[in-house]
Amino acid sequence: MKRILLAVLMLALAMPAFANNDKPGKGIKVHPARATWNTGYFQEALVRAGLKELGFEVEYPKELANALFYQSVMLGDVDYWTNGWFPNHTSQMPKHSEERVEIIGYIAKAGGLQGYMVSKEHADKYNIKSLDDFKRPEVQKAFDSNNDGKADLTACPPGWGCEKVIAHHFDVYDLDDYINPIKAGYAASMADTMARYKAGDPVFFYTWAPNWTIGKLKPGKDVVWINVPKIMPREAQKPGVERMTVSGIEGAVTDPLKAGFVVSDIRIVANKKFLAKNPAAKKFFEVFTLPIGDISAQNTKMENGEKSAKDIERHAQDWIKANQNKWNGWLDAARAAAK
Repeated sequence: MKRILLAVLMLALAMPAFANNDKPGKGIKVHPARATWNTGYFQEALVRAGLKELGFEVEYPKELANALFYQSVMLGDVDYWTNGWFPNHTSQMPKHSEERVEIIGYIAKAGGLQGYMVSKEHADKYNIKSLDDFKRPEVQKAFDSNNDGKADLTACPPGWGCEKVIAHHFDVYDLDDYINPIKAGYAASMADTMARYKAGDPVFFYTWAPNWTIGKLKPGKDVVWINVPKIMPREAQKPGVERMTVSGIEGAVTDPLKAGFVVSDIRIVANKKFLAKNPAAKKFFEVFTLPIGDISAQNTKMENGEKSAKDIERHAQDWIKANQNKWNGWLDAARAAAK
C-alpha cells in the first residue's frame, strides 16, 4: 500500500513538470516583426504558430522596413523576424548590432535567388542576354511603356535591400540614360507588369525566389533570367562575391548566370537577450526550415486572391498538417532545450 501511495505521489509531482515542459513559453509575451514584402508572410505565420504551441503569447507582427527592423531588434523593441536575407541585408544592420542581435537558423539556405527577368519572346526576338542590351535603341523602344525614351524596369521600393543593389548597377553599368527604374509598391508594379505580359507586351522586371512571380511566369517558358554585364559587387556584397554567379538556374539565358545579386540565405534574426531567456524559442528558430517550392506555392495562392490574414493562417495550418511529423520533431527539440 505504501508503495502504491508513493508511486501516486511521485506521478503527481511529475505532472506539473511535464506540463511546464510542454509549454515552456507559458506567460511570456513575444513581440515579432515581419517584412513589408508579402512573399515573406508565410514563414512568419508558421514560426508564430510554433511559438504559440510552445506556450508563448505571441503578438501579431509589426510590419517594418528592413532598416527599421534591424534598429528595433537591436534595441529590444521587437524580439525577432523571419525575413533576414544574408548577406544581402548585412549593410542595413546598425554598427555593432552583432553585440545585441543574432542571425540564427536557416529557413532556406542559399534559397534567395535574385535578378532581372525579361519576357522570353522578346529576349529571343531582340537577342537580350544582359543589362547592356538595353542600351540598344530598338530594345529601349520596345520596353518603353510610358514614352519617356527609356526601357521600363519594375524595380524595388525605397528601403528594400535590392533597391541599393539596383542603384549600384545603374551606376557601375552606366544605365541611367537607358533604363527607367519603377520604384512604386512592388505588388502594384508587378500587377501592371503581369497585365502587360498578358497583353503580349515586353516586360522587364527584378524579382527573387521564392516569389509568386516564379509561379505565374515560368522561367524558361514565359520569362528568362538575364545577366549583368560583369560582376562588380558593392562593398557589402564582396564577402559573398562567389555567390553572385550561379549555375544550373532554370530559364537562365546562359549557364552560369551572372545574376549580380548574392544568392542569399533566408534566416531568422532575433534579439540576443530574448534568445538567452527563451531557449525553447531559440531551438525552434535553429531547427525550422521551409522548402523554397512550398513558399512559392503559398505565394501563388496569395496572388490568386487568398491573401487575407485568415487565409495565410489557414495556409500555415494546412502546411503543419501536411508535415506533422517534422513539425512535432521541431517542437520536441524546442521543449528539450528548455529543460
